[in-house]
Amino acid sequence: MRDTNGKTALLVMDLQNGIVSRYAENEKTLLPFQKAVRAARQNGIPVIFIRVGFSEGYPEVSPNNKRFSQIAESGGMTLSDTSTQIHESVKPEANEPVITKYRISAFAGSKLEVILRARKIEKLILCGIATSGVVLSTLREAADKDYRLTVLSDACLDSDPEVHRVLIEKVFPTQADVLTVDEWIDTLGE
Repeated sequence: MRDTNGKTALLVMDLQNGIVSRYAENEKTLLPFQKAVRAARQNGIPVIFIRVGFSEGYPEVSPNNKRFSQIAESGGMTLSDTSTQIHESVKPEANEPVITKYRISAFAGSKLEVILRARKIEKLILCGIATSGVVLSTLREAADKDYRLTVLSDACLDSDPEVHRVLIEKVFPTQADVLTVDEWIDTLGE
């Protein structure tokens, strides 16, 4: 079934070279992400890619930001770096936006909300790396903005399996439907 009302979007978050290389153990790890992107495209659901990156000289990074100030000190993760480009396994098509964010949440410092409003999106399907980073932060902010939410449990990765489990099983269900990619695909035919 195609998303004829255009109210749903799939957010593919931080599936960029520098992050995938730290989390994906092998090519099979990325299969759920690929399957979700393919299903969204086949069902007329917009796919929006989110990446984190910074301008040369890191003007967006505050020394008060513990995580990002380390990046600014060590270098890398600038907008032109290979590390900030979307991973080849889920390569965006020409009409699919790639949104740069400057913090953990997909909304923070990005044009995501403008694009969602322009497309009248009401429901977000979330997947990304890491479960305890971009997925958690985006889910919390999106819930506060009254979006309907689904998290694709097997298209989220985290370096700590226990943190991933607690978020997927206990925290996320309080604000989102939590489904595997296959379970979500099954709902597309309804």
